[in-house]
Amino acid sequence: MTVVSTVEEVRKQVKEWRRQGLTVGLVPTMGYLHEGHASLIAASHRDNDKTVVSDFVNPIQFGPSEDLESYPRDIEHDKKLAEQNGADLIFHPEPEEMYHEGFSTHVDMDVLTKELCGLSRPGHFRGVCTVVTKLFNIVKPDRAYFGKKDAQQLAVIKHMVNDLNMDIEIIGCPIIREADGLAKSSRNTYLNEQERKAALILSRSISLGIDMVRNGETDAHRITDMMKDEIAKEPLAKADYVKIVDCETMQQIPTLDRPALCAIAVYINNKVRLIDNFFTEDI
Repeated sequence: MTVVSTVEEVRKQVKEWRRQGLTVGLVPTMGYLHEGHASLIAASHRDNDKTVVSDFVNPIQFGPSEDLESYPRDIEHDKKLAEQNGADLIFHPEPEEMYHEGFSTHVDMDVLTKELCGLSRPGHFRGVCTVVTKLFNIVKPDRAYFGKKDAQQLAVIKHMVNDLNMDIEIIGCPIIREADGLAKSSRNTYLNEQERKAALILSRSISLGIDMVRNGETDAHRITDMMKDEIAKEPLAKADYVKIVDCETMQQIPTLDRPALCAIAVYINNKVRLIDNFFTEDI
């Protein structure tokens, strides 16, 4: 496996693979890889001849008061995990490589980005869409892999690819969880022992919502109210949002009369924001 830091190096390698008639998968990440990322890399390795992993903490998707500077980074760890799961190339650029002086072009989206994390984090998806578009233009993959934990991001990327006629297949992969149910996240490393225990309220409230749907509940407000009440039982937890939305539009719906996403975001100890979700179609 090779690690490169420039756009030119990525393009040179991908052109050689294309000359050989090989297919290419892309796994976009912000680094500090864990088992969730490993599952994406393994899926790409299974589906494609070659796999590129981008390892880049994208500054333009962070808000002014968010954790850009403290976001965990460990490229040596990332190299080992990526190689173990079948990656052929890691693209690990500096911000200056992706955003040259005078950079002023962005990719934005309406509707899908106005709810959930888009509502809580203004400008976040503008940064996501811009960097993913750049990565797609640099690598030109046949397929790209994203985790379902970031469900709104997955929906936004799929919509963007369709709107802009990008010839790329977008693959959504299941949430990977710890043994106790907590969804894998790089931000879990911010939690101390007490906060880590408190964070289990996310998976408990998700399980409650799933059980209600399995038992025939179709009133979205009743489901989310019960989940909010569950989250409120944990003193260190504060819900940012608990919502049920249409899978395609990301707009809230009152009744589970179509494929729906139940998504939550919770602050632990007022400092670490974690997300989780379930799709009604997966139940």
